[in-house]
Amino acid sequence: MPITPDTPITPDMKDWTWVIERPCPECGFDAASFEARDAAALLRANAAAWPAVLARANVRTRPDDSTWSPLEYAAHVRDVFRLYEHRLELMRSQDDPLYPNWDQEETAVAERYNEQDPAVVASELVDAASSLADAFDQVDDWSRSGRRSDGVQFTIESFAKYLIHDPVHHLADVNR
Repeated sequence: MPITPDTPITPDMKDWTWVIERPCPECGFDAASFEARDAAALLRANAAAWPAVLARANVRTRPDDSTWSPLEYAAHVRDVFRLYEHRLELMRSQDDPLYPNWDQEETAVAERYNEQDPAVVASELVDAASSLADAFDQVDDWSRSGRRSDGVQFTIESFAKYLIHDPVHHLADVNR
């Protein structure tokens, strides 16, 4: 079967929270190698790399039937930044909030990631990263907590370390 933007991707159902405790063998990310307070700088640096990815001629091409295109990864990263800013705000303003569930695969299909304008996605990704980085710059209590819908508990510190893995990993995905 030819790979097209309509070919379904098998959802990644892994629980990636282990990246807080040990290095990721796929992308090399090691949460122990940085302080959570460095999250803002790491977000800004990661976001700066995406416009070049989105300027590639093959930005809509999926390398195989189980891997998103660079454009799909970038749209996902943009949405992760937006979602995590909302979750960070919940943790800063509420006591131990339960985050609303988010189905990233459903969002990718519903938002037609691979049909979006790469230049617009690049701009939105950089803006979303900047906004999230600004929100991390305002954190004064890194011990505040929040919970995912599956019950996984985070502090803002562990949340920051968990979050950073996603854009780092996906930038590695599109550069393989």
